[in-house]
Amino acid sequence: MTQLPPADPTAAQPTMSPADEKMWATLVHIGGIFFHWLAPLIGYLVLKDRGPFVRWHTRQALNFQLTVLIGYLVGVVLAFVVIGFFVLAAVAVLNIVFGIIAAMAANRGEFYRYPVAIEFVK
Repeated sequence: MTQLPPADPTAAQPTMSPADEKMWATLVHIGGIFFHWLAPLIGYLVLKDRGPFVRWHTRQALNFQLTVLIGYLVGVVLAFVVIGFFVLAAVAVLNIVFGIIAAMAANRGEFYRYPVAIEFVK
């Protein structure tokens, strides 16, 4: 019985086909709508070395979802003075709308930058 050599964790992962990059970029944006920052974080960590297109989109989605998280935190704090409920609603709507726009752009093969995202990950 032959034993396989241990996997080299520093070895570069193979790049994806353009169709796969578009699919994963689209899924990361949609995952951001449903799972907020968790899906883009996992996508970024797993897919960032698999191609420039998917790296761009996972980074943009992660930055946007971290910005959305800050918006939610501000809304929760401001909820004590009622205006926070409007902030929470606005952030939720922006998350859905911009997530759909970004997913559609990724599916078309276009590079998309969220208009209201703080760049945490470069």
